[in-house]
Amino acid sequence: MRERMLAGEWYLADDPELIAMAQRRHDLCVLLNAVDARPHLVASTLGELLGSFGAGAVVRPPFQCDYGTHISIGDGAFVNFGAVFLDCAPISIGAATQFGPNAQLLTPDHPRDAAKRREGWEAAHPITIGENAWIGGGAIVCGGVTIGDDAIVGAGAVVTRDVAAGTTVVGSPARPVPSKT
Repeated sequence: MRERMLAGEWYLADDPELIAMAQRRHDLCVLLNAVDARPHLVASTLGELLGSFGAGAVVRPPFQCDYGTHISIGDGAFVNFGAVFLDCAPISIGAATQFGPNAQLLTPDHPRDAAKRREGWEAAHPITIGENAWIGGGAIVCGGVTIGDDAIVGAGAVVTRDVAAGTTVVGSPARPVPSKT
């Protein structure tokens, strides 16, 4: 099921391998979210939890994810308190990208057919965020979205479509706004 999940196909999350991965994540997130103001412990725990954690990157707990191993955070990136990164598909965050508090990156999707949902089927689509982007507090980025370098996502925006490099988007659903340089 993990291969199906990472390929963007429909899968069932009650697979033993996925359950074991989720338990590992749970244990590490409990540790991560308990270490509070000890940055060296936060960084070492994130290094174990995540697929990659760049030099000088900062994630302020509390932080939650599905598996952790499918998340890559670039050098010097900053993730503020309360982030939720559901990594059923790869999440890639470029260097020097910043997140406001309570930002959410949500790769999962669920069937539109109620019977399939009830059976537990789901799919996931990757999220890619370029370098030096700024994701405002409370913003939600949905699966399958790419956000370009130097883009800005306004606080509370819901991003359902790709955002071009250097573009600012706001609202729900997020829409481009004229540049204010």
